[in-house]
This record gives sequence, structure tokens and C-alpha cells, in this order.
Amino acid sequence: MRAGRRRRGRRRLLVTAALALALLVLAAAALMVGETFYAPAEVWDVIRGRIVPGASFTVGELRLPRTVLGLLVGLGFGIAGVTFQTMLRNALASPDVIGVSSGASAAASLAIIVLGMDGLPVSLMALAGALATAICIWLLSHQGGFAGTRLILIGIGVGAMLDSVVTYALSRADSWDLQAAMVWLTGSLNNASWDRVQPVAVVCAVLVPLLLILGGPLDVLRLGDESAASLGVRVQATRLLAILAAVLLIAFATAASGPIAFVALMSGPIAARLVGPGGSLLLPAGLVGALLVVGADLVGQYSPLGRLPVGVVTGVLGAPYLILLLIRTNRSGGSL
Repeated sequence: MRAGRRRRGRRRLLVTAALALALLVLAAAALMVGETFYAPAEVWDVIRGRIVPGASFTVGELRLPRTVLGLLVGLGFGIAGVTFQTMLRNALASPDVIGVSSGASAAASLAIIVLGMDGLPVSLMALAGALATAICIWLLSHQGGFAGTRLILIGIGVGAMLDSVVTYALSRADSWDLQAAMVWLTGSLNNASWDRVQPVAVVCAVLVPLLLILGGPLDVLRLGDESAASLGVRVQATRLLAILAAVLLIAFATAASGPIAFVALMSGPIAARLVGPGGSLLLPAGLVGALLVVGADLVGQYSPLGRLPVGVVTGVLGAPYLILLLIRTNRSGGSL
């Protein structure tokens, strides 16, 4: 058993280090590559605050905030998604599926189309919509005690209703508002700026360490509430704190970039296959989420079909994955 634990520990450490290194390489490529190529030394000088003709604006004001925002948003989506999946013991229990992202989308589309908002007010409305939806789903699913399956089903129902609100709002929009709303709803890093990066960075700096600390108790919750309680886990407090932290991560990430499809859903299972059994998946899933967003943004920028929002690329990847996940669940006799 000790040899097996050491082997799993080495694998976890190596995979996490490899994911971090791959993310560093991908981020460096995102900063260097574009219509104008900048050498690593020039990029490093810009990061250090030195003035480099041309690169100071292109890298420092365009590429760097875009890359940092993609990294933070992907980290938030990945960690929040695997938090829900671990806590509810269901691979489908991601914010994409249970309606939190739909709440942000509905609020943002109404802000753009009905209230004529733009920029930061739209992000604040999306944040409020995500939080309100999460509270609503929690209250509805908590009647008669907590049940993960009930929360997922209620979340799917609430998400479907909110999606219909988005569809109605889009059907009533004029061409200009429709274009602005569709860009946001697709999920995009095109409007990345340091003003958008700062709130997500602060939230990640506070909530990511908190969730990593909760990683051990969350992993024990997979055994069931009674078993976790017998092992000393404060089940209700751990679950409530984890849900609150995960919802805030999703809300701020969605407010900054829009609902980037399937990143929260895919990150955890991909990390689980890479890392193997045993231990918390929070950090590996966060790194996988960041890789997916930064990589998909690079692919979208240089696609032969023209510039594509990052949400389009992740949607192309995630839709077949969701179908495969449903098929596997059905074959194994599992249920939602």
C-alpha cells in the first residue's frame, strides 16, 4: 500500500508539474505570436516594465491582459467545475449544466438589450444573475435535506427557463444590440483589459487557496455524508463553503469573459484521467481549465475559418465530449 501511495503521489506531482509547464509554454506562445512576432527577450522586457518600441503596447496592453484573463478564467472554471463534480459525485454537475452560467447569460442579455448597458455594468449584472440563480437553485434543492441529484435536476430546469429568457430577449433585439449580446453570450476574450483582469485576479487569489484547503474534506465527501461525518468532516459547513466559493469563482469568471462553454465540465474528468485515482483534483483541473481556455483562444485567433471567439472552439470540443459522457453514464447504469 505504501509503495502504491508513493507511486500515485509521484504521478500526481509529475502530471501537475507537466500541466504547469505546458501552460507556461502556451502562455509564452500567446504573448509572442501574432501579426508581429516578438522574441522572448522582448516579451520578458515588457513584463519587467521596460519600454520596448511596438512591443510595449502590443504585448503589454493587448496580448498580456488577454492571456492573463484567459489563464485566470480557465483556472476559475476548472476548479469550480471539479468542486461541484466532486461534491455531488456526478460528472455532469458542472455550472454549465446546472444553470449558474445561464443565470449570468440571462442577466447580461437583458442588460445589453433591454437596459442598453455596456462594459462594466453588463459584467456586474452577469455577476448578480449568476449569484441569484445559484441561491435560487440551492433553496429549491435543499427542501427536505440535501440531495445532489435533486440539485442537478432543478438546476437543469432553472437553466432551461433562463435560456428561454435569453432567446426571447435576442428575438426582440435590434441588430446592434443583438451583435453585442451574441459576442458576450458566446464567450470571448476580445475585450480583455486590465480592468477586467483585476476583479478576477482578486477573487482567484482569495478563493482558489480556500478551495485547495477544502480539497481533502471534499474528496472525503465522495464516500457519502455519513461516512464523511464519521471521519471528522463537518459536512454541511464544508459543502456550503465550497458551493459559495465555487459559485463566486464561476460568477466572476463569467462576468469577465462570458459563459465559455464546457470548460468547467471537461476540466475535472480530463484531470482525473491524467492524474489517476486518489487525492484532490482541484489544482490539476484548474491547470487543465487554463490550458483549455488559453489554447482555444490561440486556435480561435488563427483559425483558417477566420477569428473565432474562444467559446466557439471550446463548444466544438465540448459537445462531443458531453455526448460521450452521457453514453458512458447510460452504459454503466448510472443516472443523473
